[in-house]
Amino acid sequence: MHDALPGFEMPDDLLVERAADAYRLLADPTRIKILWALAQGETSVACLAELVGAAPTAVSQHLSKLRLAGLVRGRRHGTFVYYHTVDTKITQLLSVSLDRPVPTDTVPVGAVASR
Repeated sequence: MHDALPGFEMPDDLLVERAADAYRLLADPTRIKILWALAQGETSVACLAELVGAAPTAVSQHLSKLRLAGLVRGRRHGTFVYYHTVDTKITQLLSVSLDRPVPTDTVPVGAVASR
């Protein structure tokens, strides 16, 4: 039927479903801002709230969903939790979507961001 497309292979349904779930999760401007901010380096909820222009409670709720999806992780340092992105593919996707270069000068995971 599709002889004109040599080597064509449809991804399996599970992978397609995961991709659709990820896109639904990213369909929120605040989450995109949070992920873009975290692509610059590890930071806290308070800093993220300031960067994205949202209340800390709202940022915490978004981070919770992003954490459950495996897109971000938190690192406890005293009474603070510092978040970072887990997968560079998301940063690359955002870079293309936002027409911005991929951040290269980021704060290493484990270091406390001074923002």
